[in-house]
Amino acid sequence: VQLQASGGGLVQVGGSLRLSCAASGRNLGSYAIGWFRQAPGNEREFVATISWSGRRTSYYDSVKGQFTISRDNAENTVYLQMNSLKPEDTAVYYCAAALDYGVGALRKVYEYQYWGQGTLVTVSS
Repeated sequence: VQLQASGGGLVQVGGSLRLSCAASGRNLGSYAIGWFRQAPGNEREFVATISWSGRRTSYYDSVKGQFTISRDNAENTVYLQMNSLKPEDTAVYYCAAALDYGVGALRKVYEYQYWGQGTLVTVSS
């Protein structure tokens, strides 16, 4: 599975962005997709994940109610809608894919087998 993350950019505090994660090489229908982010000097951290069917989602506590993850399996794409952005949301955002065996939300970096290249989100104050 090849993943391509896009949609990052420079936005002011309170603004919105929608990130996309497009897959090629394989249909995403069997995969859970996660979004992670990494700010300079920090470890990569979990942001959100969605099950293969789209029926189950899970979010990092600090982005609940602010970010929304969704997917369109027909388009082989997963989205992360980010609203009310804050300076602390500045990071490189990565999407990742993991085979979904239905065991629960996948929130750890090591649980994902495939990674995209990342897209930079900068929130300016």
